[in-house]
Amino acid sequence: MKKTLTEKKKMILGALVRTVFGKKNKNLRKTGSLPANIYGTNFPSQAISVNYVEFKRMFRIVGETGVVYVKTEKDEIPTLITSLQRDPIEGLILHADFRKVDLSTKIEAVVPLTFVGIAPAANVGGVILTLTDKVTVEALPQDIPNHIEIDLTSLKEIGNEIKVGDITKNAGYTIKTEPEKVIVSVAAHKEESVVAETTAAATPEVLTAKQEVPGEGEAGATTPSEDKKEDKKEAKKEAQKE
Repeated sequence: MKKTLTEKKKMILGALVRTVFGKKNKNLRKTGSLPANIYGTNFPSQAISVNYVEFKRMFRIVGETGVVYVKTEKDEIPTLITSLQRDPIEGLILHADFRKVDLSTKIEAVVPLTFVGIAPAANVGGVILTLTDKVTVEALPQDIPNHIEIDLTSLKEIGNEIKVGDITKNAGYTIKTEPEKVIVSVAAHKEESVVAETTAAATPEVLTAKQEVPGEGEAGATTPSEDKKEDKKEAKKEAQKE
């Protein structure tokens, strides 16, 4: 199973101590800065601001798995970007959270899977189904991979599948996701015509059942209103006889 542990260079992001909070952050954003916080175990939460454009550029590279060294006037803090708050309409980033990490202590992180190659089974009527696109790994922060590649060329026949346990072990990290969890599988292609024929065959049955409602459209059948008219005529005849 092909996989990669991407080479990483040290990513440093300059930051300033933030002294404005709440609604005042709106004015901070207008200057091109992004409000953020650094938190961590035995680490007091620290309010900071970073350059918005520089943050976006770095986030495209490291995502949520790469170590970012947040550099303030006094410290250079190793962190992971853990969450972003975005504008629900425009999608602009409004706030970011950084988690301080200990480079000597292993942590767990969710790593995305990327799929490479073409599955031969797709050429013989197979449908490639993706059942999961990420796994959890345990590693030192600097050893967490940006992604793990899954080679689809091993999928040659209908019924073939790739499980988490098929990923080649790596000395830099341990995959914690259950090894029996299926990542991708190959299913047989179902013809749409079969579905169409089934639907067409079922339609007359529904219509027939509707036509069999008692008294509906039958010749000579009387309705409650017609029965009442007959009763009134009979009553009138009896009254005339008396």
